[in-house]
Amino acid sequence: MSFTVNKNDRLNVYVEDLTHDGSGVAKVDGYPLFIPGVLPGEEAEIQVMKTMKRYGFAKLINVTKESPDRVAPPCHVFWECGGCQLQHLSYEAQLRQKQKTVRDVMERIGKIPHVPVHPVKGMDDPWRYRNKSQIPFSERNGEVVSGFYRSRTHHIVDTDVCIIQGEEADEIMSTLKHEMHAMGIEAYDERTHRGMLRHLIVRKARATGELMVVLVTRSKKFPQKDAAIDLIKRVVPDVTSIMQNVNSEKTNVIFGNKTLLLYGKPFIVDTIGDIKFEISARSFYQVNSEQTEVLYGQALEYAQLTGTESVIDAYCGIGTISLFLAQNAQEVYGVEIVPQAIEDAKRNAELNGIDNAHFEAGPAEEVIPKWYAEGKRFDVLVVDPPRKGCDEKLLDTILEYKPKRIVYVSCDPATLARDLRILEDGGYLTQEVQPVDMFPQSSHVECVAWLELALSS
Repeated sequence: MSFTVNKNDRLNVYVEDLTHDGSGVAKVDGYPLFIPGVLPGEEAEIQVMKTMKRYGFAKLINVTKESPDRVAPPCHVFWECGGCQLQHLSYEAQLRQKQKTVRDVMERIGKIPHVPVHPVKGMDDPWRYRNKSQIPFSERNGEVVSGFYRSRTHHIVDTDVCIIQGEEADEIMSTLKHEMHAMGIEAYDERTHRGMLRHLIVRKARATGELMVVLVTRSKKFPQKDAAIDLIKRVVPDVTSIMQNVNSEKTNVIFGNKTLLLYGKPFIVDTIGDIKFEISARSFYQVNSEQTEVLYGQALEYAQLTGTESVIDAYCGIGTISLFLAQNAQEVYGVEIVPQAIEDAKRNAELNGIDNAHFEAGPAEEVIPKWYAEGKRFDVLVVDPPRKGCDEKLLDTILEYKPKRIVYVSCDPATLARDLRILEDGGYLTQEVQPVDMFPQSSHVECVAWLELALSS
C-alpha cells in the first residue's frame, strides 16, 4: 500500500543525497522531498511545505541523527543567507560530494558511466577566496542595510562580514553602510525606485594587490561623490580605482550601461600564471584567482599542445583561456559574442606581447564556419560556455567540422553531461573529467572534460 505525502505532514526521514543547490534529498515511498539544511546519511524530523506531482519540499524540524561530516558553520548568517549552501558540511566531505555529483550526472544525463571522474581539486584554505564582491544596499525601518540576498528572494540579509570575500570588501561595506546617512547618501529602494546607492562592487587582483571599487548609483548626478571617494580612500588608502556605474532602470540587473571614472585608473591588473589581464568594472573574470590558475592549467594539459597546433577558443570572453593556450600553440582564434569583451581580449594580448592570438566578435556558430571557409584548419577546440551550456547550433558546427580534440570547461555538470552525450553521439569519446572547486562552501563545481575524435569518424 503506497503512502501519500501531504502538505504539513510531519515525517521522520533518512537523507540519501544532496541536490545541485545543496538541499538534502529524502524519499518517502519513492517520492522525493527536498530539504534545506540536512546532509546525506542523516535522519531528521521534517515538515512538508509543498507537494507537486513528482516531488515536494519540506523544512527541517530537527536532526535526530547527525552525519559525522556535519560541522558548525563559522558564518553567523549562514542559515539566512543564500550565498553559501555547504558551510555545515566539512570541506573534505564537500569535495567528495562534488565528485559524486559529477559522477551521477555523467551516468544519469550523459549516459557515459565509464568516463573517469577524478577527485575534485580543492583549496588549502577554502575561505576569503572571492576577488569580486557584489553587495546590494537598501533601507529598512530607517536604517541602511547591506549584505547578501536570502536564497530565491530579494530580501537583503544584513551583515558586515562575509568570510568568503576579501576583508577589504567587508571594511568598505561596513564603513559605507554606517556613515551613509551622515554623508547624505540614501540607499536605493527597488520598490519605489528612489534612493541613490544600489550596489557596491569591490574587485581585488590577487597577484598585484590592486583594488577597484565601483559605486552603482540610480542617477549620474551624485552630489556626494567627493565624500564617498574620501571615505573609500580612508578605508583603503592604496585603492587603485574608484568608478561610478549608472543604472537608472527599474531592474534587478546590477550594472547599467554607463561607467565613469571617479579616481585612479579605469582598470586593475591581475596575473594568472605568466599572463597579465586588465580588468575593468564590467569585465568577466573568474572570482577565484587561485583556482582559476588550476582550472586553466588543467585545460592546457588536456589540450596537449606541442607548438604546432591551431586552436579555437569559443566563448573566449576577455581572452583568459586564449592567452594561456597561445603560450603553447602555433595560433589561437578566440570568438565571443560580446564586442566589448573582444576589445578587452585584444588589449590583453597586446599587454602580454602575444601576437599569435586572434579575436573576432560574433556568434561562434557563424564565425567558425567563416574561418573554415577562409581556409583555416583547427586541431583543438576549447569551449567555456555559460551555465546553460553550448548553443545547439555551436554543437552542430563542431560536429560538422570535427576538430581532433575538444577541451570543455564547464560551470554546470548537468549541461556538461548533456553536451558530452551529444558530442559522443557525433563521434567523440570522452577521455576523462577533472572537477575543480572554484566555489568552496557552495554547491557549485566546475569541470574540465577531455574528448578525442574517434578514429572511425
